[in-house]
Amino acid sequence: MFSFSDNQKIGVFLTGFGVVFTMLGVMLFFDRGLLAIGNIAFLLGVTMIIGFRKTQNWLINRNKWAGTTCFLGGILLVLFGWTIIGLFIEIFGFINLFRNFFPVAFAFLRRFPLIRNILNLPILSQLVDRIIGNYSLPV
Repeated sequence: MFSFSDNQKIGVFLTGFGVVFTMLGVMLFFDRGLLAIGNIAFLLGVTMIIGFRKTQNWLINRNKWAGTTCFLGGILLVLFGWTIIGLFIEIFGFINLFRNFFPVAFAFLRRFPLIRNILNLPILSQLVDRIIGNYSLPV
C-alpha cells in the first residue's frame, strides 16, 4: 500500500516518542526534562519524515512566521525552565503551524469505528464539524 523509507519509519517512531514524552511531562506536573525530550524528539521526527529541506521551507514560510516563532520560542522557554508559559506558547504555535492539517486529520479519524463514535458525541461533533468545514477526503 504505502512504502516508507527507513528514515521515514524512524521519523514516525521519533514523532510518536516525542508526543508520548510531552504527554508524560504534562501529566507529571510539567516536568522540564520530559517536555524537552518530547519537543526535541518531535522536531527530529517531523524532520526525518518529510526531509530537512522541506522542513526548513515549511518553517520559514512567510505565512507561518507567527506559528514558527511561537513554537520554537516555546521550546526555548521550556528548555530554560519556564515550562508552563513555554508550553502554552508552544501550543499556540503548534496550532498556527498545523492549522491546515487539522481538517485532513479529523476527516481521516472519522473513518475509524471507535474514534468515529467519540467524535460524533454531541459536544465534540459540533467542534469537529466546525474544524473540518466542507473538507472531505479525496478517496
